Amino acid sequence: MLDPSMKDQLKTYLANLREPIELVASLGDGAKSDQTRELLEEIAALHKDVSASFDGTDDRKPSFVVRRASDATRWVRFAGLPLGHEFTSLVLALLWAGGHPPKVEQETLEAIRALEADYAFEMYFSLSCHNCPDVVQALTLMAFENPRITATLIEGGTFKDEVEARNIMAVPATFLNGESFYNGKMSLDDVLAKLDTGSEARAAEKLSAKDAFDVLVLGGGPAGVAASIYTARKGFATGIAAERFGGQLQDTLGIENLPGTLYTEGPKLADELGRQVSENGIDLMDRAIAKKLIPAEEKGGLHTLELENGATLQTRALILATGARWRALGVPGEQEYRNKGVAYCPHCDGPLFKGKRVAVIGGGNSGVEAAIDLAKIVEHVTLVEFDKALRADEVLQNKLRSLSNVAILVNAQTTEITGANGKVDGFVYKDRESEEEHRVDVAGVFVQIGLVPNTEWLKDGALELNRIGEIETDESGRTNLPGVFAAGDCTVEPYKQIVVSMGAGSAAALSAFDYLVRHAPADEVAEAA
Repeated sequence: MLDPSMKDQLKTYLANLREPIELVASLGDGAKSDQTRELLEEIAALHKDVSASFDGTDDRKPSFVVRRASDATRWVRFAGLPLGHEFTSLVLALLWAGGHPPKVEQETLEAIRALEADYAFEMYFSLSCHNCPDVVQALTLMAFENPRITATLIEGGTFKDEVEARNIMAVPATFLNGESFYNGKMSLDDVLAKLDTGSEARAAEKLSAKDAFDVLVLGGGPAGVAASIYTARKGFATGIAAERFGGQLQDTLGIENLPGTLYTEGPKLADELGRQVSENGIDLMDRAIAKKLIPAEEKGGLHTLELENGATLQTRALILATGARWRALGVPGEQEYRNKGVAYCPHCDGPLFKGKRVAVIGGGNSGVEAAIDLAKIVEHVTLVEFDKALRADEVLQNKLRSLSNVAILVNAQTTEITGANGKVDGFVYKDRESEEEHRVDVAGVFVQIGLVPNTEWLKDGALELNRIGEIETDESGRTNLPGVFAAGDCTVEPYKQIVVSMGAGSAAALSAFDYLVRHAPADEVAEAA
């Protein structure tokens, strides 16, 4: 099951075990059970404190429990093989079961241990989903830190009957005590916030107690991180407040156009940026959702940022890099069937449509790339483009047209997504030339039609936005408000690309530096003299 390099890597990790662990498998007949046995035997052979047995009686076969030998109440169950994107999750489960301390703040661990109810989580993932590991790892950690919490982590491709019975058409899909808990990516703090109603208030109090920053960056994507690195290296006290660190990178798989990097993946690049943030001593505040900006001229010389959780942050200079999100179609049926056949991430949810017919709405790079990737999994893809021609790069168009199971519709306006029995069964489009309407039977519709800036919270304020909500900036990232700068996909910058956002973030940071040195507080000027 494991190639030599993976075995060597895992053996190195297992050297960190502090106490014995047990792997207990429930197996049936078939190749998946045989592969599970092989995997567990290989793991057990790598360290003397790992034992594997195959006498489990769980109804899900194949599955296996990872548990602490000294405390059988602390366990997680993997149903199916946790390989692909979930191999790291398996490694962490082994380490945490063996007493290796997690890299999580003590305050967070104490909050997990303080939960007093019984929580039985079931979570469905796919091996190609890059959003799923965060949820898998969060639930795994909670199960090992609190004996009243259990986590069963289920690979949807192995348990298709369950996926169908529970009408799961998007992952990650999390259930708690048999009921739907959340569909989508969650961090450990997100899970805690839903279980512990007091956690938000405590987080707000902690944030509000922070000293004012020299530079506060709102947004943790490429633009925000680039900006924060530049200002931190200039010696300014810098913070990043981000709703989700990494931003759209967390939803991006293959990246092949970043100069100096032949190939990487969004989550991997986000991890690298996170390490760089840490190395530069930048204060990272995750799960920070902006509510209101009070400019310095209204608040005694400091810009004030109010957050949804009630916290306030203050700063001498503010850089807005809130990014953008996928644009919705806005047609009947889209919201009704969201996560029930309407999807926005082909890498996460594509495997759930294996052998079925799907549609991709959008003929730009994102849409054509999605169609190419889905064509490898599904029976057939219909690509729908509103314009008279596809807008994707020529190399992508040529690849798409070479595929035998793809149909391309241009000059076509999607007017409705239809469904039956709680899930998508097709879509309706209008031929923009003939005005005739047509219906196409599909099981899933993947929407890839561009971006909307995350700036709604600024619309009633003093900051200038254009007609579609993008922040107006000059070539150096300055806005109409002194000391407030902006960069990346939330601005009027026409090219929404990673490398462009990084450059724009750097420029905004240099503009902030120039602003700060020209507007140093009087005591700093006196001290310098």
